[in-house]
Parts: sequence; structure tokens; C-alpha cells
Amino acid sequence: MKKGLTELCYGFFSTLANPTRLAIMEKLSKSDMNVTQLSEALGQEQSMISHNLEKLTRCRFVYQERRGKTIVYSLNRETASALFNTVKNHAKEHCPYKGKCPDSRSLAQERKNRNMYCNQCEQTAMGTGCTIVGVCGKTAEVAALQDLLIYSLKGISILAMEAQKHGMTDNDLNEFTVKALFSTLTNVNFDLQRFVELINQSIDKRESLKKKIMSIGGKISSNEDTVTFLPATTVEEMVKQGEKVGLKADVSDNPDIQSLHQILTFGLKGVSAYAYHALILGKKDNEVFNFIYKGLASTRNLSLSPDDLVSLILGCGRINLRTMELLDAANTEAYGNPVPTKVPLGAKRGKAILVSGHDLKDLEELLKQTEGKGINVYTHGEMLPTHGYPKLKRYPHFYGHYGTAWQNQRKEFAEFPGAILMTTNCIQKPQESYRDNIFTSGVVGMPDVKHISNSDFAPVIKKALEMPGFPEDAPGKSVTVGFGHNTVLGIADKIVQAVKNKEIKHFFLVAGCDGAKPGRNYYTEFVEKAPKDSVVLTLACGKFRFFDKDLGDIGGIPRLIDIGQCNDAYSAIQIASALAKAFGVSVNDLPLSMVLSWYEQKAVAILLTLLHLGIKDIRLGPSLPAFTTPNILKVLVDKFNIMPITTPDQDLNSILN
Repeated sequence: MKKGLTELCYGFFSTLANPTRLAIMEKLSKSDMNVTQLSEALGQEQSMISHNLEKLTRCRFVYQERRGKTIVYSLNRETASALFNTVKNHAKEHCPYKGKCPDSRSLAQERKNRNMYCNQCEQTAMGTGCTIVGVCGKTAEVAALQDLLIYSLKGISILAMEAQKHGMTDNDLNEFTVKALFSTLTNVNFDLQRFVELINQSIDKRESLKKKIMSIGGKISSNEDTVTFLPATTVEEMVKQGEKVGLKADVSDNPDIQSLHQILTFGLKGVSAYAYHALILGKKDNEVFNFIYKGLASTRNLSLSPDDLVSLILGCGRINLRTMELLDAANTEAYGNPVPTKVPLGAKRGKAILVSGHDLKDLEELLKQTEGKGINVYTHGEMLPTHGYPKLKRYPHFYGHYGTAWQNQRKEFAEFPGAILMTTNCIQKPQESYRDNIFTSGVVGMPDVKHISNSDFAPVIKKALEMPGFPEDAPGKSVTVGFGHNTVLGIADKIVQAVKNKEIKHFFLVAGCDGAKPGRNYYTEFVEKAPKDSVVLTLACGKFRFFDKDLGDIGGIPRLIDIGQCNDAYSAIQIASALAKAFGVSVNDLPLSMVLSWYEQKAVAILLTLLHLGIKDIRLGPSLPAFTTPNILKVLVDKFNIMPITTPDQDLNSILN
């Protein structure tokens, strides 16, 4: 925030931060009044009313005019109405106390009574952890059930490790595990009842696995609570169970060990998301499932040293690379290799459906079911790159892209004149204005939002046909997508020659998750200030800070190359590896700098993949993870020279000089 705007806001809210002034404004919202009338209505001395009116009129929150012999005051309704509506909406939609703010003593008691602790995302409260309600919007109750589900999955993992010793593989259990773990990612599932169901299902599957292991003579530990505990019969009691087994209930009391456990767990959450998407398109590898079990089980093993855990964390990066490879194969075999495609950012006259998330299969099913119905389908967020897939772009009603990154959805969805489908993260609590228009599918869950099962999108289509749609064509900019590794490597010779001719002097990978936390404008400014003889590669929703900027080209090579979704980090790795091979150097010796933004756990998995590959000098922001202790951060700095972003000018100067 600029200094001038900070001062402006401070002056604005300082003037209003007085109960008498607010009471005056509330009275004037009903009718114009003079000092005497306000004094009687509020039960205060006329001198006090006059004193506060002077400040309100000076700042033009209130107007005064003479009517005969009396000075009458009226409210600046243009400002006040918008302000009051904003406050009411915030209290209703965002405030965990619905506007009834507790005093400091009550707040301290609430913290004492609640055992919520969640630090898995970049926006975690105070940069340490959410303890009352998640910044993402999840309640303490949902957080507790997510912790209880992970606790149960750890028990399943210990048993699955024993089953592996006897050559047992349970495909149904594998699918359930990645689906359940995926559901605990940031901004995926906020539905308390769905977690109750997942926890109960996990116990059923755990007990079934026990029987199978015992039938072949396997061993089952009776000393491990994750293997033996039973969930309570009521939601309230189940929440209490979850509060006792969260992040702070680690088997170790060593903060560094706890940090390593959290890094591994969050990385595994990211792996599970990619494994789930690959699985629903028919791609799987038991090595992936086995590592997830191994990783989760290891967080219950006190005999593992810090070095053992660091090895497992880098192993998580290795297995994530394999998982992204599976998902890349699943997407390209199902829909073809992405090709450069111009995507309109405007609107087309007619009925409309907006699809957000990451799920290509759900998108394809929706496109099939909307054929011939006069409905145009738009993408939102990380669905933008899907326009480059040949078997998806062949649908004539697959029109364009609407909006930007996930954190802007409450404004953008409220303005969209059609139905909305959320296929994966990141969903936010809907505003009332579009709650009836939004649907979820797959692992996504939100209370009071209709969920689509079995890819039957008839309710979404029905809602779209009922809504007005876009009344007329609204031309806008366009952006180009479709630069996956197949496309970029197809022009590798041209890129190599441009580098040898010194036409291209540097590559920047500016990629990762976007978010609402201040400081992310850094990435916009960084790309704008990147030298004209450099190329910017990007992927994931972090690109929406600059995706529609025209950076031009270098000899026909675009200076801004959109590689795809977050999982298309696999493509970025293939591109970097191919260039390194072409120049006969390591990736670290390329004129390539990685400037990454992170928000949730898929970004953690990708970062671990880069570390597994030995990539150094990564710049990470807008802030470093709350789940890394100073000692663990020192290990990362010493081994990989990972560093926080500073300012665009300072970082560019450091990189290029």
C-alpha cells in the first residue's frame, strides 16, 4: 500500500472511530436533524454533539445547511450508505463473531478453549498460525476434523506399510487415501459433514485392512493409537478428538522435528492432489501410493533422525515429480498436447457457465453435456490453460476466459451472469448474491452449496438456462496459452540460437500460487521491469498478476510464455532440462532464475521437487512458510541458497549482475 493511501485510510477511519460520531451518522441516516434533536435522541450534551459534528462536517461525512434560523445536518449518503453496507456485509460474510466483537479477555478465553492450530498456507494468521478461524474461512470445527482425518490416514499408512511386506495392494484404499488427503488442502473442502463421512469411511477401511493383514499372518501394532482409535458418535465429540491430535500434538516435542513432519505432511498433500487428478484419468503408479503411506507413517516414528526426515522430504519431491509426470501423460493422452491458442478475455452474447479449478475431466463432461444447448462455457483461474488442449478446444461453445485468480472470485463470481462450477481448489465462501448459482464437484465441498455427483451436470445447465447470460458481445483482450513442453521443445533450436546470438540473455521462471496477502504486486513489477532481452516463463495462478501484459517477442519467440497449470511445473522442468542438455551445462548453470510465489500445499510439493533436483538460488515469497523453524530454514539456505524475495529492482540487480 502506498504511503499516501495509508495516510488517507488512517485519516478516514480515525475520524469515524468514535461511537458518538457513528451514532450521529446512524440517526442522520433516518432523517435530517439539528443539534437539539440529536442531543435529545442520543442523550448527550449539545456541546458534545456540536464538537463531533464539527469533525464530521469538516471531512464531509455530514453536510450542514441553514433552514430559516436553524442549522440542519444531513448525511453524505453516497459515502455512508456504501460504508454501512460494506460493514454489514463483512460482519455477515467474513467476521467469525458476526460483528459482535469480543473484548480482549473473552478473546483470550476463546483461544484457551479452542485448540485450533493451522499453519499450512502462506496467508496463515500473523505469519504463525490460525487459532480461532482460518484465514481461508474454515472453522475451528472443520480444522479439527481435518486433523482427525489425517490422524486416521496415518494409522492406515502404518498398516499399509505392513501390507506391502506381504505383497498386498488395495486399489480402492489407494484411491480413498489420495482423495481424503486432497480434501484437507487449503480452500478445497469446508463441509463439516463430508469430513465426518470421510473419517468414518477411513475407519471402515482401516479395520478391513487389519483383517486382511491378520489373515496372512501379518503383524499389527497395538501400541499405536492411530491404528486402534475409534471416532466418537457425535460431531461435537469428534471435534474434541480432532483438537487433541492436530499439528501441536506431534509425537516429538522437538520444534525442528515437528517442522520436518509438517513439511513432509504438507508436501504429501500436494502429491495426493496430483495423484488424484491422474487417477481419475486412468494413470497411477503404486510407487506413488506406497511413498504417501511411508511418508505419513514416518511422522509417527520417533526413531527417525533429522537427516532421515530430510531424506524423506527430498524423496517427497522425487515422488511428486513422478506424479506430475503421470498427470502430464494423463492430460496429453486424453486431450492431446497443448498447442498455442489465443483465448478471448471478453464475453459472447448468450447463456453462460463458468468453470474454475483444475479438473479437465469435469470440464470435458460439461462440454459434452452442454453441446447444442446455446450455452457458452468460460474458464476461470487455473482452467485458463485448458483452452490449449486440442480435444477440448474442438467444442465450438468453449468460448473464452473470465476473471483472474482464485482470491478475486467473490467479486468476479458476483458479476458473472450464469452458473458457476468449482471443480477443485480454490473455493471461497460464496456471497449470498451468487450462492444459488454456484456448484461444487469432486473433492470440493462448501456448506449450503449444491454438490454434483457422478459428473451429472444437469442442475448446472438448468441454472445457466434460467439466468440472463451476457446480453451482448463484449470484446476484450486476448491471451495466448498452450506452451507446454511439447510446443516449447519444438522450437528449442530457435531458442538455443537466440541465446547464442545474445538476442536472449536471460530466462525467468516467475510462477506459483497467487493470493490476497499484500506484497504480491512484487511479481507484477518484476515482470514489467525484466530486461527486453529476457523471456518470462510462467505457470499456475500466480501468472494472473501479469498474464494479459503484452511483452512482445524476440525473433518470433514470445517474451511471456504460459506453460500451464501448477502441475505443468513438470513441463517447466522438462524445458529447463532440455536447454541444459543443449548447452552442455547443469540447470543451475543456465541463464535461468526462478522467482516463485506460494500459497498452498501443491506449491510445497513443487518446491520439494525442485530441491530434489538440486535447483539452487530460488527466490520465494511473498513470505517464507510459517512451518519452517530457523534451524530448518538454515539447512535450506546452506544447501540450496533458497532466499526470500526483496524488491524487484534489488532482485533483478542481484540476478543480472
